[in-house]
Amino acid sequence: MITRRTLMAGLAAAAALPRWAYAAAPADGVDPALVQFIKGLPKSEYHVHLEGTLEAEMKFALARRNGLGLPFADVAAMKASYNYHDLASFLAIYYDGMKVLLKEQDFRDLAYAYLARAAAQNVIYTEMFFDPQEHLKRGVPMEAVIMGITRARREAETMLGIRSQLILCFVRDSSAESAMAALDAALPFKQYLVGVGLDSDEAGHPPEKFAAHFAKARANGLHVTAHCDIDQPGTLTNIRTALVDLKVDRIDHGGNIVQSPELVAIAKQRNMYFTVCPTFSGTLRKGLDQPVDVVRAMLDAGLKVTISSDDPAYMASEYINDVLLRAVTRSNLSRAELAQIARNGFEAAWLPEADKRLLLARLDAYLASV
Repeated sequence: MITRRTLMAGLAAAAALPRWAYAAAPADGVDPALVQFIKGLPKSEYHVHLEGTLEAEMKFALARRNGLGLPFADVAAMKASYNYHDLASFLAIYYDGMKVLLKEQDFRDLAYAYLARAAAQNVIYTEMFFDPQEHLKRGVPMEAVIMGITRARREAETMLGIRSQLILCFVRDSSAESAMAALDAALPFKQYLVGVGLDSDEAGHPPEKFAAHFAKARANGLHVTAHCDIDQPGTLTNIRTALVDLKVDRIDHGGNIVQSPELVAIAKQRNMYFTVCPTFSGTLRKGLDQPVDVVRAMLDAGLKVTISSDDPAYMASEYINDVLLRAVTRSNLSRAELAQIARNGFEAAWLPEADKRLLLARLDAYLASV
């Protein structure tokens, strides 16, 4: 499923700076008219970790409010410490950073800050991940986490016009028992959730570890999704398990699927949507003679791609417009492809069909006006 066009795009992507070393502004070299098109485009976002939107400035503010010390002199020093080279080194920084989140107000402030940034970039609908196991083990009650985020969601919809829903993620490299305990603690608040998912380190923690968790979530009316990270051990087996055995409703990342025509065909038959984050997981390398650009490869394979920002606070504070602007150059995206990616996003929403039609109507109205 990897075409010559895909390979050429991959070579161009490989020549770019690594994800943590970008210096130029995202819009550099992009047609100004296309920049304006992206800024005005109504968007959705499905692959964003709320704890990954915790900017350094807010960490300092929350630490002061909660009487915590931080091992950094200032914001610049903290940001300079965001030095990672793979998933494991990233996760160490990510989990350490969320320790300042202790009270319901902290989670409200975190979620509202993300929703305000997203709304300013014309995101009109988002489904956000959160990692309650990491908070529960620090003694933070599930109620404080969920209700703080829920307050922010309500306020942002009223004040900013951005609609949102919440996805509880299981930290897959923690025990299955702790994940089930987190689900059980969350189920009394299930009216504030739309689904469950998997995140964190995939190596040694395949999707089937969470089959019982997914079954219980579904029995309680929740959707299911799963991270299938790029170039992980057994990644194609994990994608197959997620698609065929667990029958997830979406896949997060999942770019290695282009290496299996059979799995691509299954995904198409299932009308599967993929939440792709090119900033962090934009290039396939493992087992290939040449690197391959994920977005370009998936689009060329006819898969339904959506694009998200993942953990923007740790990725040069690049939110959705920045990510799309980079993807224009990195993945050679046309205006028509950007419009289709936006359409895929609204079609992928875990919403009633009537609500999805309203979101799509806003997109169609914009496209007709430009």
